[in-house]
Amino acid sequence: LTPEVFRKVKGSDKVISPNVDFFSGFVYDMLGFSVEIYTPLFAMARVVGWSAHRIDELINGGRIIRPGYKSVAEAQPYVPMAQRR
Repeated sequence: LTPEVFRKVKGSDKVISPNVDFFSGFVYDMLGFSVEIYTPLFAMARVVGWSAHRIDELINGGRIIRPGYKSVAEAQPYVPMAQRR
């Protein structure tokens, strides 16, 4: 539904993939929250995640932390820059 609405309103075929924050204002409004507390609610929802990342940094000695990743794409041969289209 969202891409169709954006296309109708903006007149563009560019697909925008909204995240949960796109809908949070609507949900806050439906729950009866005043506009003044939208930003504090947004920040409060993230403080736990920010804190967890900081604790991980402290525990792991400042190393970069990356989640595990396994590609599901087929392996492609390397093509030198000069041969690429």
